Order: sequence, then structure tokens, then C-alpha cells
Amino acid sequence: MRAMLELADIHAAAARLQGQVAETPCVESRTLSQLTGAQVFLKFENLQFTASFKERGACNKLAQLTEAERSSGVIAMSAGNHAQGVAYHAQRLGLRAVIVMPRFTPGVKVERTRSFGAEVVLHGDTLDEARGHALVLAEQQRLVFVHPYDDEAIVAGQGTAGLEMLQAVPDLDCLVVAIGGGGLIAGMAVAAKGLKPGIDMVGVQTLRFPTMYNAVKGQGLPLGQSTIAEGIAVGTPGRVPRAIIERHVDDIVLVDEGDIEQAIVMLLEIEKTLVEGAGAAGLAALLKDPGRFRGRKVGLVLGGGNIDPLLLAAIIERGMVRAGRLARVRVGARDVPGSLARITATVAEAGGNINEVHHQRAFTMLAAQNVEIELVLQTRGPDHIQAVLEALRRAGFQAERQ
Repeated sequence: MRAMLELADIHAAAARLQGQVAETPCVESRTLSQLTGAQVFLKFENLQFTASFKERGACNKLAQLTEAERSSGVIAMSAGNHAQGVAYHAQRLGLRAVIVMPRFTPGVKVERTRSFGAEVVLHGDTLDEARGHALVLAEQQRLVFVHPYDDEAIVAGQGTAGLEMLQAVPDLDCLVVAIGGGGLIAGMAVAAKGLKPGIDMVGVQTLRFPTMYNAVKGQGLPLGQSTIAEGIAVGTPGRVPRAIIERHVDDIVLVDEGDIEQAIVMLLEIEKTLVEGAGAAGLAALLKDPGRFRGRKVGLVLGGGNIDPLLLAAIIERGMVRAGRLARVRVGARDVPGSLARITATVAEAGGNINEVHHQRAFTMLAAQNVEIELVLQTRGPDHIQAVLEALRRAGFQAERQ
């Protein structure tokens, strides 16, 4: 038995997937290229039917089941995207699918999985707990367990994204790919290194879930409780992907929550494309350390677009705060009729838009006859905030940004 996947396996998977999954665009982002100093190419895997690259591995695995396995059905554990990929292709192939998902899984992913006809079981608070329950059900009901990343057929299927990227842009210097269990980067590394041995493969994990980073680099960084990149919040890295990563991946870097939030907002604003936290991790790494990639042709995988709408709203709002387009200003004034009207008129004349107003009389160090007013303002950016503050001060008010 072969010790490791080869390029031929990725080509075989690509032949199996022909016409079954989308060959998504891989195009340059001129704006991101200007901002980072690298030539940035984006692989839009969020345009797959289930909005994630996970379809590739799931379809490749299901396409190779025996008749006996097909008649029994399949079971998978997943935080969402693998679940949808398995459910969709099982439905398409006429197979029974049971999906075990952790209880924290965003509702949009749960409902989407059910919409493909899968039987969803919510169990445990982590992927590891969900996996344990899925294995028990697999044995009880004689279902074929479809692992999200620790399976050669899954890894080979994910690797077809790498084939497509190098077919579209043969002179890529570097691929930057998110790592959860490791299936995507492992498959892409086999494909990319097979086609272009000198290409630089860089993996990305979150600081809160550095499991593959710890395993490969021999580190002991602690694991967090949650991350906005829940798709790569994996407690146990895959055995099959790890072996490939140790051989073919050149480095693994870590990004923080703020880096990922910034990447999500930039992709939404610049590329007009919706990407979930895990899918934006590659861009987050590029934004965090642009010097490492400057002057190179860099390929990023936008791995998925399934994000909870409430989380997205919070990320956009926080992004506006970081960009200075949403600001909190504290204004001190005499507590007399007309003061608030003068403040709001001054802000309006300076071009600011007031979102919220809060009066504070008790919890303030101002004199008793004064009032502290907190304003949440929409502005054009940091310079505009400063202009609003200066206008308030000229009008006789104490004003500062919080």
C-alpha cells in the first residue's frame, strides 16, 4: 500500500469530479494586489453550490463507494461545510446521509444541511465530541463514516482546487491556504508540488486553534474556546494530512481574530464577495505580514461563504469602528434646555451622522450642573472624526473620542 498520495491521485479525482462540482474562477484582485504589494489571485470556492470547497472531497469519496456501501448510507461529523457537501452529493446520488454537528454550529449551516435531505443530529460542544458520537452511530446503523479530512479520498478531492489554480495561473509563486484538519492544504500541496516543485506552500491557522502548528512545529500553544473561523476550529489534526503537510508544506503561520475580521470586511467591500472566517484566513495572513509576500504571485483560496448573518453584521460594524467610520464621542455640556440641540446641530454641520445618543448624569466626573453625552457617529474616517471634534470644541463643548 502506498504511503502517501501522489499527483496521479489528484488527477483521478479531478476526472471523477468533472461535471459534478464547479470549476470556480481564479482571478487577480488588482485592488488587493495594490494594497499588499503582492500579485494576489483569488480562488472563489465560495461559489460552489454549497458555498465551500468541501464538496470536492465529499463527492470524490461518495463516487468511490461500493454498491453495498451505497445501499447502507453514509454518516459524517462536521461544523457545517463538510456536512453540506456530503448531504448535497448524497442526495444527488440517492444515498441516505446522517450528519452529526456540534451544538455551537451556526443555524444557517444546520438548516442548509437539512435542506439537502440529511438527518441532522446535534451532539457535543466540539468536533471531537461530534466525531465520537458519529462513530457510535456508524457502527450501530452500519453507515459508512465520511471523515471531513482524515481520508485519502477526501484529501485527493480537495486537491483538485490546487490543480485548477495552477492550470489558471501556472506561474504562481506561493499558495496560502487555511488549515483546520488539514485536508485542503494537504491535497493542494500534493497537486501544487507535483506540478511545480518550487512553489511555496504556506498554511494558516488561528491563534485560538493552532493544532497543526503545534503538531508540525513541536509547540504547545494553548487552544481557545471559540473563533469566528469555526470551520478551522479543529481539536485534533488529521493523521493523513499531517504526514503530507510535514513533507510538502513549507510553513504554517498564525492569525488572530482581528486579522480575520479585517479580511472578511475587505473581501466584502473590495471583491463584493461573502467569505466566512475560515475562508478569509489566507487573506488575513497576507494582510498581517505583507512583507513576506511582497513582489510575489500569491494564490489564496476563498474556502467558503457560509457565515451566520448576525455574526457578519457584528463583523461589519466592528470593521467600521476600526476604519474610523463608526466612532464613539463623549461631549460635556451644561445641563440646560437647548444644549443637546446645539450639539446635534454642530455635528450635522460638520457632516457627521448620529446613530445613538446616551445621556450620563450620575456616572461622570463633571460638575453636578453638567451632563455628559455619548454619541455614536457615522463618519467618513479618522480625519472626519477629528473635524467633528474640533467643530464641537469651537462651539464651546468639551469633546473627545472614546
